[in-house]
Amino acid sequence: KYSPEGMEEAIVDKSPIIDQIMIYNNQNPYTIALVVASKENLNRQLDDEGLKGDERYREAAKRIGAEIAKYRSGGTYADEFPDRWVPAVIALADEPFTEQNGLVNSTMKVVRNKVEKHFSEAIAHAYTPEGKAIDNARNLEALKRILG
Repeated sequence: KYSPEGMEEAIVDKSPIIDQIMIYNNQNPYTIALVVASKENLNRQLDDEGLKGDERYREAAKRIGAEIAKYRSGGTYADEFPDRWVPAVIALADEPFTEQNGLVNSTMKVVRNKVEKHFSEAIAHAYTPEGKAIDNARNLEALKRILG
């Protein structure tokens, strides 16, 4: 048992391309992260490199994966959390957590049960063989919606 909020805060604070994150396990075989990409910062990076089309979204997914990998053994922040706590798989959200969609409360705290319900399909997909790949079709579609 652990409280994921500290890890979530650390990741958001240290990553310019992750705006929001929810760590999820709920007695599953491995932990996942539901990530909301930073539209502004990620688009700026991808525009600077002239990336277009599918290549743009695959590169965005890869960069988000690299941000989480920094917390794994050998990564920049590997000593911050036990390796077993670090998400093994990343599901990308296709919209931010906001007060309007009920996914954060008035103090901007994530309402975990509502996020779990709202993104239940994305979470379930992360526990499938295809869902384990950061550049799976569902994640690329989510990035297309987020990045515009």
